[in-house]
Amino acid sequence: MHEQLAQYISSKITVSEDELKMIISYFSPMKLKKNELLVTHGQTSQRTFFVGHGCLRIFFINKDGQEATRYFAFENQFATALVSFITGETSEEFIQAVEHSEILYIRHQDFHHLLEMIPQWEKFYRYYLEHAYVNNTKRLMSFLTQDATEKYRMLLEENPDIVRRLPNKMVASFLNISHETLSRVKSKV
Repeated sequence: MHEQLAQYISSKITVSEDELKMIISYFSPMKLKKNELLVTHGQTSQRTFFVGHGCLRIFFINKDGQEATRYFAFENQFATALVSFITGETSEEFIQAVEHSEILYIRHQDFHHLLEMIPQWEKFYRYYLEHAYVNNTKRLMSFLTQDATEKYRMLLEENPDIVRRLPNKMVASFLNISHETLSRVKSKV
């Protein structure tokens, strides 16, 4: 899995072999059971996760007790409760393995140590933050401008793994629509 991470990092930034080895050395492996929680509401997010195999879900629980999914991270993607990771404040989010998963993680202080030691790691972080910003903005725009059918079609086009691999309840939570609405939309599309 470390090799998988090395390839991913090398596809985003140019680093020497020694720098890459140093970066990779800060990542530790972890195996997760389906539904296992990595971060819960009220904890501080002290780690960033790289998915080698499986899927992580980042979600909230609203005041009515309903889950609202913000993000799914599949193979070769990073995930963290980003606001908490950046600010050091407690997380409003949960991070859960929705499949049996194998991940690598890096601790907050090690991540920031690498920012000081390896200039290109800052470029990698900028890529990560820009990607997260674009993702979140596109999702917000879809919530404000698209109906359920349009959101579902866009999801099929941009991230079909969510529909193929995950239960309808989670797909509906990600699209911010009811399970019933998702069933109607799926029968039409």
